[in-house]
Amino acid sequence: MEKPGLHYGWIVILMGLLVLVGAHGFGRMSYTLILPAMKDGLHLNYTQLGLIGTGNFIGYLFMALVGGALAARFGSRLTISLGLTFMGVTMFLTGLARDFEMAFSLRLMTGLGHGAAYIPAMALGSAWFVTGRRGFATGIVTAGTGIGTVIASLVIPIILKSQGVEGWRYTWYLLGGAMLFIAVLVGLFIRSRPEEMGLGQVGAESNIPKGPQVSAPSKILNWGEVYKVKAVWYLGLVYFMYGFSYIIYMTFFAAYLIKELGMTPAKAGGLWALVGGLSILCGVIWGSVSDYLCRARGAALAYLILTISYLLFALIPSAPGYYLSAVFFGLSAWSIPTIMAATAGDIVGPRLAPAGLGFVTLFFGIGQALGPMIGGFLSDVTHSFSVPFLLAGGVSILGGLMAMGIKKVS
Repeated sequence: MEKPGLHYGWIVILMGLLVLVGAHGFGRMSYTLILPAMKDGLHLNYTQLGLIGTGNFIGYLFMALVGGALAARFGSRLTISLGLTFMGVTMFLTGLARDFEMAFSLRLMTGLGHGAAYIPAMALGSAWFVTGRRGFATGIVTAGTGIGTVIASLVIPIILKSQGVEGWRYTWYLLGGAMLFIAVLVGLFIRSRPEEMGLGQVGAESNIPKGPQVSAPSKILNWGEVYKVKAVWYLGLVYFMYGFSYIIYMTFFAAYLIKELGMTPAKAGGLWALVGGLSILCGVIWGSVSDYLCRARGAALAYLILTISYLLFALIPSAPGYYLSAVFFGLSAWSIPTIMAATAGDIVGPRLAPAGLGFVTLFFGIGQALGPMIGGFLSDVTHSFSVPFLLAGGVSILGGLMAMGIKKVS
């Protein structure tokens, strides 16, 4: 019988939040702000910057699949801790990059650690919480991305300004060191499953209201069987649309404002901080919506708001346009990953949630790998970011239409 008091699942979820502060907030979101300074420091073009982003997601893509399976077999605690440690080391070394090839290689390796840490962390809600609270718990984890983004957005411009042309190197040193600290803290407190501590899932002792898509966990017992489930493949296709579209917006957000609209790095960083601040609670909000409304309808609505943010950026290149765009994106930035993580757990069950999420993230990662490369190429060809942002809007619309086809779990 469980002892009264705070369930350890809440501690685990807070550690998951901390994982995303580092893995996604410092490891991924920071690149958006460092990108213009790296371009100047290493004498790169936008196609090369897009390729560096693609290299990061090639590594992420590989470990999204492998890391999820490893976490399902060996436990999330070990997989996450090793992933964060590898990220910290490679991020620190990115500060030593002297050319495109070295920067590409190191960001690729950072992507490997990112996938190993991020996928199991996003599946913690499925392991520790009952279905009716799964979206809410996953949303708490997702809040770490916004928190990490805010911290990076406030600190990075200060470093870039104080250290001059070499400032981007010092940002990677600082972020890498912070990542190693997070790796130690998470390794001490996180646990893979409640059974390890003789506990049940949070909410198992209560009557939890369930949304129309909720049902009993899947009977799948072997992680290899995850890849045979048609619903998982379809979920992956829906997730691809998000990966392709949102990464164009994120990768070229600061470059568009600074290089094309003439905004100062500090002001661009402040606007990115606004995005991060608004996004802190978006996962909780959208996860709860999907718990009590429907995963399909929640995802479709989220895609609609994301589409508006991309189109505003492309069609209104002035203060009203980019401020409204930032607000809309911030309010929905991590909605789709939250809903996808919860839905994957619904389909394959708590124990195999990392493997299920890892597989659908394979599609997400392909989208992320293609987005910066194609977006950068279109920017170089057209000498503007409008076409890449319009492309992101069109793909996001398609994602919303496909989201309506997500079937209820039965």
